[in-house]
Amino acid sequence: MVARLEKLRRFLKKQELDAVVINKVENLHYFSGFTGDDAVLVVSQKDAVLITDFRYMEQAKQQSKTFELIEHNKGLLPKTAEILMGLKLQNIGFEGNVLTYNDFSLLTKLLKGLTFKQAIELDSLRLIKDEQEIDLLKKAVEISDRAYEHILTILRPGISEIEIAAELENCMRRLGSEKPAFTTIVASGERGSLPHGVATDKLIVDGDFVTMDFGAVYKGYHSDITRTVCVGNANDKQRKIYDIVLKAQLLGVEKVQLGSAGQTVDTAVRRYIMDAGYGQFFGHGLGHGVGLEIHEFPRLSPSSTCEHLEENMIVTVEPGIYLPGWGGIRIEDTVLVTALGGQSLTQSNKQFVELK
Repeated sequence: MVARLEKLRRFLKKQELDAVVINKVENLHYFSGFTGDDAVLVVSQKDAVLITDFRYMEQAKQQSKTFELIEHNKGLLPKTAEILMGLKLQNIGFEGNVLTYNDFSLLTKLLKGLTFKQAIELDSLRLIKDEQEIDLLKKAVEISDRAYEHILTILRPGISEIEIAAELENCMRRLGSEKPAFTTIVASGERGSLPHGVATDKLIVDGDFVTMDFGAVYKGYHSDITRTVCVGNANDKQRKIYDIVLKAQLLGVEKVQLGSAGQTVDTAVRRYIMDAGYGQFFGHGLGHGVGLEIHEFPRLSPSSTCEHLEENMIVTVEPGIYLPGWGGIRIEDTVLVTALGGQSLTQSNKQFVELK
C-alpha cells in the first residue's frame, strides 16, 4: 500500500492538487486495502485518512494499518468536509466518474473557502498490476479453470442452462471464490448468437453448442473465461466456425505484445475473421483489462485509446462469431502482457470438445 500511495501522491502533484477525495469502492481497496463500502479516503502529500462508520471500524483497523481511521456518526460527507477543512489545504480533487451530483453539491457547500472543482480519474493508476495483484489474479483464474474442468463432467442433454450456471458458481465458491465475477453467461443452441445470453431454463439438446462465460473473484480480483463446447456430435459447420474462432483467438494472444496499440491487436483479429467471411458477425471489442473490476482499461477494440501495451497489464482476448438463428462461439483467455509477449493465465483446454 505504501508504494501505491506514493504513486497516487506523485499523480496529485502532477495535477497540482493538495488532496483527493476517493469514494470508488475499487480504489478504496487499491490504495488502502479496505474491502468495505460506505467509506471515503482523503489523501494528501502528508495525510492518509479513512472515514467510515461503526460497522466497519474493526475491519478497517485490520485492513488499513497505514491510514488514520476516523469514525463518523452524523454523516460521511459532513465528516469528510470537516477533515478537509482541518487539514488547511486549498485545491481538492475528486473522482469525477464516481461522485454523484448531489454529493458533489453538498461537499461544495460544506468546503467553504476551498477549491473543490477538479474532477480526476484514478483508474488509470491501476493499469499496470504489481506482483501481489498478479498473484491474486492467477488464483482467480485457477479457480475458474478448475470450475470449467468440473462442468465438463456435468454437461449432458437434458440439463438446463440455469443448472449449468449454478454448478459453475457453486464450484467456484467451494474453491474459494467470493462471488461470481459477473452474471454467468450460458447460451446454448440458437441462443449462442446472444453474446451476453444469460442462463435460462432452456434444456441442452444433443448437438447443441454451449457457450459459457464466467469468472471468479479472489480477494477482490476477477477472472474471465469463455469456452464453447458441443454436447453430442458436431456437424461440419460447427467444426469450421469453431476453427476460425480458435485461430483468431490464438492470433489475438500472439499479438498481445509490449508496445502494441489496443486498436492494432483488435484489427489483426478482426481482419482474420473478416477474411474468413464472418466479419459482420463479430460485433464487439476483442478484449478488456481485468483486475479489481471485471471491465477495466486498457481496451482491445476499434475505439481503444491504449497506444502502448505495457508489461504487467492484464487483458482478455475473446473473439466470437454469432449467427442469428444458428448460434455462436466465443473463446476467451485472461492474458498477462510480458516482456516475451502475451502469456495466457487461463490454462483450460481450447481445442474442440465433443461431449458424448
